[in-house]
Amino acid sequence: MDPVRVRGLQDLTGDGGVCKQVLRSGTGQLVPPNSSVEVKYSGYLADSHKPFCTNRNRKVPELMKLGKDITLWGLEIGLLTMRKGEAARFIFKPCYAYGQQGCHPVIPPNTTVTFEVELQDFINSAESDTFFELTPEQQDTFPLEKVLEVAEAERQLGNFLYRKRNFECARDRYKKVLSVLGRSSSSEAEQRQIDASKLLVLLNLSLTYLKLECPAKALAYGEAALEIDQRNAKALFRCGQACLYMTQYEKARDFLLRAQHREPFNHEINEELKKLASCYENYMEEKKKMCCRMFASLRSSD
Repeated sequence: MDPVRVRGLQDLTGDGGVCKQVLRSGTGQLVPPNSSVEVKYSGYLADSHKPFCTNRNRKVPELMKLGKDITLWGLEIGLLTMRKGEAARFIFKPCYAYGQQGCHPVIPPNTTVTFEVELQDFINSAESDTFFELTPEQQDTFPLEKVLEVAEAERQLGNFLYRKRNFECARDRYKKVLSVLGRSSSSEAEQRQIDASKLLVLLNLSLTYLKLECPAKALAYGEAALEIDQRNAKALFRCGQACLYMTQYEKARDFLLRAQHREPFNHEINEELKKLASCYENYMEEKKKMCCRMFASLRSSD
């Protein structure tokens, strides 16, 4: 009987070179080729319970690009069969792993290895990567629909990096999106589509700069968002947060009250107004004490 069948493994390559056992099912679509993936993995030699390589000790695994960052052929084949949230065990024969030479001194020659892999997330960035390899002149020939798809893929990459608290890289991704959306439109309908996409990115940048403790830039991007939609509650809220950070209390109050008017039951907005009231009270108390010290100093000098 076929040992692969006995062990409950699926032969992915037809020659027994890459075999897979699903440990936990995932959801959604399979990983597309050339995607960027977030995986946790551990590699084992036969009869060893200690991994020879692993990234499970990292709090935030790096985002890896298929076809570029993953050098193990078998692992790339295996990842293309996985769905988000799936965990699987793979067995790679030497020709799909480290080959006849192995990897001295850790991997002996002609070694079969086992990898346990958990696919946490992936982003289909293939079209986006292709777009940014083109010259600006070539990019300008793309139809708006494709440009908006590229912009959204890049924004999602920025969101992924933001969730991992990699705020500098997230900021750079968002700025990349703005450069794509800077093209001129041929109609009002096109401009509305561009503005809708741009609004999301401006809000992302405003929030990211707050996290980077750059409130002036957060305010600038929030105000740019308001130029597109002056009634946008998120943009008003971000501007209010930025002004509060800079102790511009009157401006903060104006922005936050306008945001509250748009969304009166928004918990975050209402909490920020409470925070503003507390900060302003403390500010006035400190100002009063300072004035008292100044007058006391003047009286003593007389």
